[in-house]
Amino acid sequence: MVSFVVRYDVNITRSSPVWLFDLDNTLHNASHAIFPAIMAGMNRYLAHLLGDGVTPASEDLVNATRTLYWQRYGATTLGVVKHHGVKAEHFLDETHRFDDLQAMIRAERGLRQLLRRLPGRKILLTNAPHRYSTQVLRHLGLQRQFQHHVAVEAMTVHRQMRPKPSKLLLQRLMRRHQLRPGRCILVEDTLANLRSARELGMRTAWVTQYLTIGDSAGLAHPQKRLIRPAYVDVKVKSVRNLPARLHRLR
Repeated sequence: MVSFVVRYDVNITRSSPVWLFDLDNTLHNASHAIFPAIMAGMNRYLAHLLGDGVTPASEDLVNATRTLYWQRYGATTLGVVKHHGVKAEHFLDETHRFDDLQAMIRAERGLRQLLRRLPGRKILLTNAPHRYSTQVLRHLGLQRQFQHHVAVEAMTVHRQMRPKPSKLLLQRLMRRHQLRPGRCILVEDTLANLRSARELGMRTAWVTQYLTIGDSAGLAHPQKRLIRPAYVDVKVKSVRNLPARLHRLR
């Protein structure tokens, strides 16, 4: 897996939790500008891919295909790879190009101090590509807060890409890092990912402030009503609320 190592916090003990943090719409507001740009890039890619070689595919076909792949496989990338023989690296590279990524990032202040205060190890677990997620972490000043950085290129099981919400991915992550599910807390905006984690015995925290109600773009989990499901231990508006809810995640 792609990862980088930072210094261990002296307060980490064998009983401390292990935090698995999502990135987009969890640590920053990707719905503001980044997700629309990614969706536009996916649409351009799919229009060319689904066209006849001369005329791009229609907008309706592109939207339907993108949404279908996301709903069926958990990531549009998997559908493109499976049905069109496209290299995942090429699709991800082409759809995550930004003229000025830093100007597109919106996030709360104090995230670095927040992560430092949370007891235990932190792992970034994102379905986004490594180059993009590394750039976002750098702009947020969080690149040294995570012991490991697991991006979508590293989410493979038996040579097959298995991004979240794959239980096989989560089980492989547990084995690789010698973790017990009961020690792990997944912090996410996407309910499908939280459900898989809870079914394996992890604790779950649902971050809701950046969700777009009724969004069906396939880039964020669409919610009609933000009601906490039974498999979510804690629902918080912001990751800044996690320290106050830590007793519910033990």
